Amino acid sequence: MTILRIDPACRRNSSTADSDRGATRSRATAGLIIAFGILTFLPRSFAGESLSIENAEADRTLLGRDARIQLVVSRHHAGEVHRTDEDVTGDVVYSVEPAGIFSVDRDGFVIPIADGQATLTAKHASGATSNATFTVSGMSEDQAVSFPGQVVPIFTKLGCNGGGCHGKAAGQNGFKLSLLGFEPREDYEHLIGESRGRRISPAIPDQSLLLLKAINASPHGGGQRLEADSHEYRVMRRWIAQGTNFGDGKEPSVVSIEVLPAHRRLAPGASQQLSVVAVYSDGAREDVTRAALYEANDTEMAEVDAKGKVTLNKHVGDVAVMARYQGHVTVFRADIPQTIESSPESLTPQPANVVDVHVFAKLQSLGIPASETCDDATFLRRATLDIAGRLPTPEESSQFNSDQSANKREVLVDQLLASEDHADYFASKWNAILRNKRQGGNLEFATIAFHQWIRDSIAENKPYDQFVREIVTASGSVANHPPVVWFQQVPDKSSRVEDAAQLFLAQRVACAHCHHHPYEKWSQADYAQLSAFFATVTKKAGSEPLEPDFIAEVGAATSPHPKTGQPLTAAGLDAESAAIDPSEDARVHLAQWMTDPANPFFARALVNRYWKHFMGRGLVEPEDDMRITNPPSNPELLDAMAASFVESHFDLRALIRLIVLSKTYGLSSEPAAGNLGDRRSYSRYYPKRLQAEVLLDAIDDVSGNQTKFAGMPAGTRAVALPDTEFDSYFLSVFGIPDSVTACECERSQEANLAQSLHLINSDEIQEKLGNDAARAAKLAVDGDLTDEAKLQQLYTLAFSREATDTERKAMLGYLSSKENRREAFEDILWSLVNSKEFLFNH
Repeated sequence: MTILRIDPACRRNSSTADSDRGATRSRATAGLIIAFGILTFLPRSFAGESLSIENAEADRTLLGRDARIQLVVSRHHAGEVHRTDEDVTGDVVYSVEPAGIFSVDRDGFVIPIADGQATLTAKHASGATSNATFTVSGMSEDQAVSFPGQVVPIFTKLGCNGGGCHGKAAGQNGFKLSLLGFEPREDYEHLIGESRGRRISPAIPDQSLLLLKAINASPHGGGQRLEADSHEYRVMRRWIAQGTNFGDGKEPSVVSIEVLPAHRRLAPGASQQLSVVAVYSDGAREDVTRAALYEANDTEMAEVDAKGKVTLNKHVGDVAVMARYQGHVTVFRADIPQTIESSPESLTPQPANVVDVHVFAKLQSLGIPASETCDDATFLRRATLDIAGRLPTPEESSQFNSDQSANKREVLVDQLLASEDHADYFASKWNAILRNKRQGGNLEFATIAFHQWIRDSIAENKPYDQFVREIVTASGSVANHPPVVWFQQVPDKSSRVEDAAQLFLAQRVACAHCHHHPYEKWSQADYAQLSAFFATVTKKAGSEPLEPDFIAEVGAATSPHPKTGQPLTAAGLDAESAAIDPSEDARVHLAQWMTDPANPFFARALVNRYWKHFMGRGLVEPEDDMRITNPPSNPELLDAMAASFVESHFDLRALIRLIVLSKTYGLSSEPAAGNLGDRRSYSRYYPKRLQAEVLLDAIDDVSGNQTKFAGMPAGTRAVALPDTEFDSYFLSVFGIPDSVTACECERSQEANLAQSLHLINSDEIQEKLGNDAARAAKLAVDGDLTDEAKLQQLYTLAFSREATDTERKAMLGYLSSKENRREAFEDILWSLVNSKEFLFNH
């Protein structure tokens, strides 16, 4: 059963077109008003096809010479377990009758030619056909070209105002444009007024340096950007010939853009033509497909060309493509399933909680099977490393593996969450991203106090909203309120607003400090209003020079607009201006807005951060860059977990339980047939290398030789260190963060040659294994245990499991072959700590 559909790129009803006809003719886009129907082929029977028009709008008009429309022609296949949509925009044959009214190329791009009416017919190889009638008018009128509405988008499309060309801060070769065209008035003045106006020649438009450079008729460092017969060239030429008007400022402006289709299910390797529509302040809609910019969020999954055609690679999963036009963005999402023969429900186990409901629903939708559930030994090691940042003890392994209780995993998780090790481990995580590190060479009281406050907050399970409020509103000295250290580490207003937004809202607003955010809607005004909350925060000399008091002085919570200097009142992102009395601390209002259960950013940001910690990959990557152009791989799951987090009153332990006790978290890391290529849908547990501090502690545990850190009590574990400034080559080479930014990306989890060499042949590792007081030396002389029992002890320490028969036989054979038993045990320990099973949480 085949359905062939022609979808519209934009619509506008006839009454709106008539009433606004005069205004839209002066529009920057030359007055494009298009309206037409959706045509669908529906089957007469299961064996045949028939044509029907779902939307019978009477007016299908292309107004003016600049009118354009990108058709999207779809063929739908029904009757499969997983239905996919097939884009055939470039595969059908188009014809127009009578000819000469408008043209349509093989890509489905419609261009008006002359006033009149004609019928478009699309015919597929299957025999399905569809037709629609269009009217063209206004071709004889000379429509005014607007600089901000038509010329600037051309600069953006061609890359002229990009950061690598004329849009960079210093411009390029004496010509400067605002980045991505966010300041069209400045661009106009640079273009028209500078260099004695030599870039523009209204008397002889084709001799304008602007056009000669663009077609490379005059030497151009950026090479040829346009063809002389292109639509963009003709628009810019007409603008010059009309006298290079900027516009009167009364033209309707773009308020949003839409992409068609917004979401599709496509087969691996398929393609999909997109159509982008700009919506104007007067309600008009315009096809801007060829003027928009496109970018896929994962180039291994898909590529997209300048015409908006998305081409998928052979991977199964999902991908998003960003479309950007005049500072507005929208996203196309594609699900890419694989064909399966069985029912979708057979691919996954029964859900245990809301996490599984949404993960398994996606897996079923994509036809990806879930791996088997991991065994108890694997779960014990996995959960202990993820929650407590350490290996299970042999006693814990023995007790857990022998426990036959149905709820033993729940009991284990609760025990780990209540442990001192959990507080140490997660304090280390937050300590790094809150940038807590000593300012001088010695470990300072402030560093220790803030670390202890963070650790105590984790240990008492302080609600996350309270934790954030106490940081954001911190005042006084370190002695009476340690979170003021955060203000010391982020010493100016800009760093405070940028860190707060990134840490607690997962919004990277730093770009908006200098210009409109290129991938988000945040403007310089948004940035200024958010920073106004910190406008009155100052510091004064405290009792110690390195421990100042931070206070919020009395004053208006305003911040000047970076361009105009106009004072802007404090406001949250996408929120109304806050009514703040000058006598109040504006940060209290910021904290109230930020932690409000209705805030669309707060809970989602934390949930995504913790999901990545446990699952190895965030629903949004990077985890602190949640924007409309970077959508989550499973939006329903993110929303559900955020709602659960809010309902729990921001209980962090409840969130961890939700994740760790899901069947999704408990899946094996071993791929099943059909899910090896899955990277985003969580059909299995994704192995992740142990963090630097966790790995060092694990080697200490297995070797029996504890690392000593200068200035810290004996027995202090790496995960319990109060900052990241301790002198340790091991921690450095394995990617401990520098704590100079709020980004968890500072922590490197990538393997490299230096790490391998350090584990294989460094003095540090050799000393840990070969020390007289270390485990190998003790095992060599221990006469109470058999060699088999000693091996079992080592495997339980390293892997929380018993050695297999093959491993046991090999190791016992090696021990019996070596005369020097101490060296033999050292070699066995060396092989264990260098194994992938030890180095990774799996």
